[in-house]
Amino acid sequence: MRAMRVFVPVLLFVALFGIVVACNNDNQGPRSTFTAPEAAAARQACMFGTGTMPGLSLAKDATIGTEMPIDTLVVLMMENRSFDHMLQNLPAFGQPDAEVAPAGITNPDADGTPIAQFRQSVYCFDDTSHGWTDVHTEWDNGKMDGFVVANNHNGDAPADGKRAMGYYTEQDIPFFYSLASTFALADHNFCSVLGPTFPNREYLYAGTSFGHIGNDIFEDENPTIFQELTAANVDWRIYYTDLPGSFIFLGTLTMYLDNTYKIGNFFTDAQAGTLGALNLLDPKLGLGGASRDDDHPPGDVQEGDAFMSQVVQAMMASPQWKHSALIITFDEHGGQFDHVQPPPACPPDDIAPMLTDTDNAPGNFANYSMRVPLIVVSPYAKPHYVSHDVWSYTSITRLIETRFKLAALTGRDANADPLTDMFDFKHAAFEKPPTIATTTVDPTQLANCIQQYPDDGGVGFVPDMGPQP
Repeated sequence: MRAMRVFVPVLLFVALFGIVVACNNDNQGPRSTFTAPEAAAARQACMFGTGTMPGLSLAKDATIGTEMPIDTLVVLMMENRSFDHMLQNLPAFGQPDAEVAPAGITNPDADGTPIAQFRQSVYCFDDTSHGWTDVHTEWDNGKMDGFVVANNHNGDAPADGKRAMGYYTEQDIPFFYSLASTFALADHNFCSVLGPTFPNREYLYAGTSFGHIGNDIFEDENPTIFQELTAANVDWRIYYTDLPGSFIFLGTLTMYLDNTYKIGNFFTDAQAGTLGALNLLDPKLGLGGASRDDDHPPGDVQEGDAFMSQVVQAMMASPQWKHSALIITFDEHGGQFDHVQPPPACPPDDIAPMLTDTDNAPGNFANYSMRVPLIVVSPYAKPHYVSHDVWSYTSITRLIETRFKLAALTGRDANADPLTDMFDFKHAAFEKPPTIATTTVDPTQLANCIQQYPDDGGVGFVPDMGPQP
């Protein structure tokens, strides 16, 4: 597969599908005359490239622009948890459509001893490995059998690759299980890159990592969704706790400091009904200890559950709820086990991976990485629904582009579907917000976690975001 980097010519569609591109008069931009299966086939074949408008890569009757009854879009990206790790017990909880690992599944240790998946008994543990080379080891060309081996090196601590095979149940994170069972859940949502946090987040913000495979900072300006939103006069905002996830694009983000707010403003704005059209939320990303609420190990998983609950409750109580959509996902699997083989992906561009002396596993950007949960929380989310379609972070990017009529940034988002299967825009099943279970953080577990993993300042680089209210 090879994604074109330019807009697909009309004649190509004529030759391949015997149809023409049509412009309608609904002011939503140019449209294809694709049926839904034809549009899906074209995207799967990576036929679209940089600059493609949403209406040309979707079906002729796709919901686009203001046809979407969504005026407030919120994206909450948590950290470093896989699908099997977070939702392994969901079928037993009452959602049998969700695909989880089969009972008794194992991964071999370095000596070949099978290590079984198990119910995790602690809410914090040493961070698991998720660099480019380690993730490729875990993936093992689709065998999904390298998680224990990749995590046996554990710094100065004893080898403990077993921790990558643990999972939580509804007894541990009741809010997340209740949310996943109530609204629309994607059980084939994959990370964008077989690598760590920054490259994966870069696909949300820019549709590519520009060849980067590590946690690098872009100090110069790069093309991102932020420039497109600004040019289109879309009111977009970043609400962050201690560090904006998009600080990766430092050279770009410093141009838009007026768009950044501390997380407290999100809850105030949600209550007042004054959130922006697009709102990116960041939990506590900058601290390295157990008290962080972004779910990144060694963070206490109940702290993350409680933070997500606060965000969802704020949205459901907001005057903006009736025309909103909240997307919750995780920026990568973090080294935690998942059993589903990631499928091929459309390359975003022609840039090869920038391998290093230490991260030198052969690879490319034509494959997705491990599954992570994705939940759509909206009045228009399909209730108690599991979508088995293939999604990734650029599906969120394409949703943003589709709602605000923005051109594709790269071949990856150009060929992404904007989470179509997760919504029913003709019927608001949750016009009245449902009741979701809440999480009570176990004080003993949290105290033990903090004692074992005190805050250490986390990342070594924090950009100056200027004074914030």
